[in-house]
This record gives sequence, C-alpha cells and structure tokens, in this order.
Amino acid sequence: MESKYLKKTPMVNYDAEPIKDLIDSRGWKDLDTFSRIGAIYDYVRNEILFGYNRSDTLTAEEVLADGYGQCNTKATLLMALFRGCGIPCRLHGSEVSKCFQKGATSGIISILAPKTIAHTWVEVFYDGKWIALEGVITDDAYVQGVKKKENPEKGPFQKYAISVPDLTTLDLTWRGQDLFVQNASMVKDFGTFDDPDTFFTLHKQTWSKIKDFAYVHYGRKVMNRNVARMRKNHTPQLLY
Repeated sequence: MESKYLKKTPMVNYDAEPIKDLIDSRGWKDLDTFSRIGAIYDYVRNEILFGYNRSDTLTAEEVLADGYGQCNTKATLLMALFRGCGIPCRLHGSEVSKCFQKGATSGIISILAPKTIAHTWVEVFYDGKWIALEGVITDDAYVQGVKKKENPEKGPFQKYAISVPDLTTLDLTWRGQDLFVQNASMVKDFGTFDDPDTFFTLHKQTWSKIKDFAYVHYGRKVMNRNVARMRKNHTPQLLY
C-alpha cells in the first residue's frame, strides 16, 4: 500500500499529543486489523457526537477537542486515528443537496444555506478493497432519536441530516462493508483524495463573510441544539 495513504498532513495531524495519547490509552494498536478498524470507527461515530463545528478545515486535534463533528470534520479525525494506527485510508469528496438537513436546520438558517454542501467520507483499505465509512457521521443515540420521533415507514428518508434508501433498516455497525448515512442526496461526485487538505484546497465551501459569521456565531449553535434535542428523544440524560 502506498505511503500516501498513511502520511501525516497539517489537518491529519496524528502526531499531536492528544491523538497519540488517545490511541495509546485505547490500545487500538494491539487489536487485529478488523477489530482495530471497528473500534476506531465506533469511537468516532459514538463518542464524538454528531454536531456542527465552526469550520470544515479543523485539524484532527481540534475536532477531538470539540468532542463533536459532522461529515467533514469527523472524516479528518477518523483518518488521523486510522493512519496513526497504521491503517491505510483516503478521502472521498462530493457535493450533496441541502434538502436532507431539514429538521437539523430550520427557519432563516435553511434559507441562507447554500443549495449544495461540500461532503466527504473516509474509505479504508481492508481485505484487498476500499470500504466507505460515511456512516461514522451520526452517532447511534441520534439515529435512534430520529427513528423514535419519525416512526418511519419503509422507503426513502431525507431529513434530520440523514439521507438513506430506508431508515427502518439503517444499521451503521462495522461489519467490513460500506456504510452510508447521507450519500443518497449526492449531486456531484469529486472522486477520491489523499487527504482533506487537498480536497478543501480545491473544493472549500464558499459563501459571503456575513453568512460565514452568521453560521459560526448563530446558525450552528441552533443546529446543535436541534441535534441535541433529537438525541434526547433516545437518551434523556445526554445533552451537550
């Protein structure tokens, strides 16, 4: 496997002390490859809660410090943990429609949001093939909260930052297969990249400084409250 799939970058900074300390404390390097991938994936999915950070281009260390993340920021942290444990991985980039964010976004936030959103996920190399782990985005408590609130029927579901062919059967557990939770709203596929640094140099989300300020200081806080409220449907004691 080429070294580019294991390299450190400014964003994928797995040499940062908090990243190294986490890897050591969890003992991930002592696990077999299948279990190592599953343990790291489950950590980023469920212990780094789904939520909206201030920027898509945070370093892995910054995402870890936030303790929550969305598609792009969770992807950066997941890559850093994989590479820090010797697991080859790459980034897949795309654009998705904003429509499936309804419920997580609301009111003026929905109106001001761009029609399409830069969207990425990690592909890990295992058992001779690349496996997509987009499912890392939404923690299980949040997904169960959505299911409880919506009581969905079988069929396509696009709401609350989930976009899947069937919410009733959605299972994001690592089993060595592709896992998706938002890709059903993809409108443009940019292909694969060695790292998020390269992707966001080419495809950074662009909007006005006023909209960016509004998102950072108001919009994402409202969105995070909406997400936490949904999670509370499943686990009343868990709010952040």
